[in-house]
Amino acid sequence: MYNVWLRNFLFFKKTFIVSLFWTTLEPLMFLGAFGFGFGHYIASIEGMSFLQFYFAGLLCTTAMMVAYFESTYPNYTKLTYQKTYAAMLLTPVSTTQIFFGEMLWAATKGFLGVLGVFLVSSMFGLFNPNFFVIAPVLFLLSLVFASFGMIMIAIAKNYDSFVFSTSGVIVPLSMISGTYFSLDEIPYYLKTAAYVFPLAHAVKLVRTVLYKEIGVIDIAHIAVLIVYVILFSFIGLRLFKKKLVN
Repeated sequence: MYNVWLRNFLFFKKTFIVSLFWTTLEPLMFLGAFGFGFGHYIASIEGMSFLQFYFAGLLCTTAMMVAYFESTYPNYTKLTYQKTYAAMLLTPVSTTQIFFGEMLWAATKGFLGVLGVFLVSSMFGLFNPNFFVIAPVLFLLSLVFASFGMIMIAIAKNYDSFVFSTSGVIVPLSMISGTYFSLDEIPYYLKTAAYVFPLAHAVKLVRTVLYKEIGVIDIAHIAVLIVYVILFSFIGLRLFKKKLVN
């Protein structure tokens, strides 16, 4: 597993500037548009400025999107067209090691994207020492969507197949999980539906740790993320093995 992760890391070192640019530029544009722009017209939300409110959600959506895209398009190429994984199987590396190595790398890339957004945002007054407390949560969230991406490459028939998971899952989740508005102010059934999915749990926990007092009930959000990682990993590994063998 480590060797698979290391292979990706060594390639990442050669494209570090480009990778860092695309993983941080878009989130920072959203921060400027919504946090500083739209947020200027909102006095407060949940007892904090809209900029602070949105910043917590932005960290989570960055982890989700970067990890998801890193585990889908590049890995599908290696699986289907470059036959990289088939070549790896000629070495002592197993299918399970390939799966978890790629999943771990995608999560690492997601967390690096979050770290880049946090560091740049700190220059605009958004530094918060509690970031180091929620860093493991953001990495765990990256693992959730890295494992989800691995499921997608195992069932995808071509690149266009990712439109369904991107437009049908990733983008909607970024909108309904409390990123732009408070889930406490919406109807109960919609709030319940939002918490069926992992992103809402991460957003709620990150926002609480950054700007509020954490309670015992908030630990449940971590448990939900762990369950999703285990579930997606189990499903993804079985599908990945079947796809790779075929």
